[in-house]
Amino acid sequence: MWRASVLTIFPEMFPGTLGMSLAGKALAAGTAWSLDVVDIRAHATDKHRTVDDTPAGGGPGMVMKADVLARALDAASSPDDTRPRLLMSPRGMPLNQARVATLARGPGAVILCGRFEGVDERIIEARNFSEVSIGDYILSGGEVAATVLIDACVRLLPGVMGQIASADDESFSQGLLEYPQYTRPQLFEGRGIPEVLTSGDHAKIAAWRRAEAERLTRERRPDLWRAYQERKKP
Repeated sequence: MWRASVLTIFPEMFPGTLGMSLAGKALAAGTAWSLDVVDIRAHATDKHRTVDDTPAGGGPGMVMKADVLARALDAASSPDDTRPRLLMSPRGMPLNQARVATLARGPGAVILCGRFEGVDERIIEARNFSEVSIGDYILSGGEVAATVLIDACVRLLPGVMGQIASADDESFSQGLLEYPQYTRPQLFEGRGIPEVLTSGDHAKIAAWRRAEAERLTRERRPDLWRAYQERKKP
């Protein structure tokens, strides 16, 4: 079973959307994946349940305390736990489909949701956290980012998606954005479904989809297109 443990000061944010749709059904069934949520404040030692303090050297905001985070982590993860420890952070390595697939093949993840100005660097070093970013922008905290990471992984677990083959054609799976999709009605506000998709010729349909995926990738994501072209070189 794929196990996710989330460390947060807002445990009520989970499971949130992870408790709905296919991921939620799999979570309720308890066969494909599980979710443990750890309240970081429960591991503070003062009556105010303090989890942060002013930054060393001065500056705005507050920083999450290493000692409190260490106790929370140690309560959620034993020394022999082989799951990767991930800190959701805008300065982390980008999360992409290849990394998601690697995580989904593993035992799960222990995920720390940062808040305020960030976390004490020493907890990252002492507990071997890898920083992960879901994009070049700033969120109020790591909870939304953790939900994104977990959802991306869970949908790849065996038995979660209705048709696992559909994942093979999705954006990024083959290094390209996904081709356009259509369904009934045949005509919508004067716009028809491309004839090739109703031709029944599977070879032509496959070729059209590949061409459209390449076109969209070339137009919208030149970075992905360059990488795709490099991989095609002999």
